[in-house]
Amino acid sequence: MMAIARHGKLPYPTAFRIVQTLIHEGLVEQEPVRKRYRPTALVQSLANGYNAQTRIAEIAREHMSDFTREMGWPVFISVRVGTQMVVRDSTHAETSLTFDLCHPGSTVPLLTSATGHALLSTIPEEELDQIVGWITRERPDAGEVEIESLRDVLAMVRAKGFAAKPCASSTRTSSIAVPIVTDGQAEAVLTLTYFSAAMKQQTAVERYAQRLHDTAALITESFRMAALNYG
Repeated sequence: MMAIARHGKLPYPTAFRIVQTLIHEGLVEQEPVRKRYRPTALVQSLANGYNAQTRIAEIAREHMSDFTREMGWPVFISVRVGTQMVVRDSTHAETSLTFDLCHPGSTVPLLTSATGHALLSTIPEEELDQIVGWITRERPDAGEVEIESLRDVLAMVRAKGFAAKPCASSTRTSSIAVPIVTDGQAEAVLTLTYFSAAMKQQTAVERYAQRLHDTAALITESFRMAALNYG
């Protein structure tokens, strides 16, 4: 941070506030094991426009479409960018069972969504501590009880292998989310959305959680094979 302040010829508090704002917007992130900062993939959108056809989305597309054709409900795939989850691709346009289209580039809150919880449940403790640090800096009102509550939620998600809760951005829909994990780390998250009025959460979990896991496993295997072929 001192180097950033010196390079920008800014007072340290000013540089700190700017960097924290960029972290909040998903344009910058702090490296997990060093006190250094780096730009995220979202920076590309400033110059080149948002490109949703990343490698993971391309690999996942066929499996996602198969899921929606079989189950009816839409799914989307997203990755973490800073303190948000950014949608890379979705099947919302392939079914009538949706209120709102989930376009690539849409964001989902990391800390309050099933999608975010599915991702956070897979990350190392040290990186989770860093994100908790962001919370306390950005939200001085976030107390120890709330932080411990988040940790308890993530422990349950980790044990179950999925996150399920009402959507953070809508009272009409709920979500079930599972991480897409390769080599022990989550590459992305696969999320199903359904009408809250259509069924209870437990019913949705019983019907779709395992199938969602199976689809994530297919994506993981396809991603692994593509990496081998690329290598």
